[in-house]
Amino acid sequence: MSQHAASQTGSGATDLRHRAEVEASPLPPLLVRAEQLAGTMLLGDHGRRRAGLGDDFWQYRPAQPGDSRRLIDHRRSARGDQQYVREREWEIAQSVHLWCDQGASMRFGSRPDLPLKITRARTLALALSILMIRGGERVGLTGTALPPRRGNTQVLRLAEYLSQDAADDYAPPEHRAMIPHARAVFLSDFLGPFDELKLALTKAADRGIRGVLMQVLDPAEENFPFRGRTIFESTAGSLRHETLKASGLKQRYLARLADRRDELDALCRLTGWRLGQHHTGESAQAALLWLYRALDGGAR
Repeated sequence: MSQHAASQTGSGATDLRHRAEVEASPLPPLLVRAEQLAGTMLLGDHGRRRAGLGDDFWQYRPAQPGDSRRLIDHRRSARGDQQYVREREWEIAQSVHLWCDQGASMRFGSRPDLPLKITRARTLALALSILMIRGGERVGLTGTALPPRRGNTQVLRLAEYLSQDAADDYAPPEHRAMIPHARAVFLSDFLGPFDELKLALTKAADRGIRGVLMQVLDPAEENFPFRGRTIFESTAGSLRHETLKASGLKQRYLARLADRRDELDALCRLTGWRLGQHHTGESAQAALLWLYRALDGGAR
């Protein structure tokens, strides 16, 4: 091999390695953040558990008429005058579908010390996935790209898909291929067109799917601190508005934000879903705990 050819080969390998590092670079930080966040949660198994077929002990209960004598636990019954049945635990692994808004509107942060909305949403989605998969659940995305599965490999796939950006300002929720009677979690700012979200939730409700909407907002989107001459421009650049007196828009903006929340709340009540709200300046751990409990019907 000539020196020139060897140089080209070495350069090609370097370029390939560089491209691979660039393409993989979003994954380690996201995985690290999600693993750290999930590690702060000292929670039991997430799957539903009740008496039934299984290998693990569930509880003792007094024997009832109709119980087979083979179910009697003679060692426990020998402690007293009453007979007891040893029940085993039946763990039903459920399927959970995730949709995390990858639209450009989510790539907003008002201050350097705050995470972007998309960063917080992705971290919450992946941390929740880690917790549920550890609890024996099947987790995947809405749509056909990544059906719900178990295992650490699924966590890696989720991290890969969750790291992909959409070009448009608002990415409509994907509602295809959701398993009937599964659960679902949608994370977004929910500031885009409402009809697509309404379609997704009504279709999910028709299939017996219940879930959670988590609205993720930056504090500036909540309190509108802008004054004087201000240029408002969407992240993708499709929308632009300039004003000389931004403070004059505050009340109208806050009223529209309140209207959107009312729409979200009404939609959740109609479809049997739950609505949560999170600001990027708040604790990610508190948001994860709320999501975790909301999937089991415990959060309010």
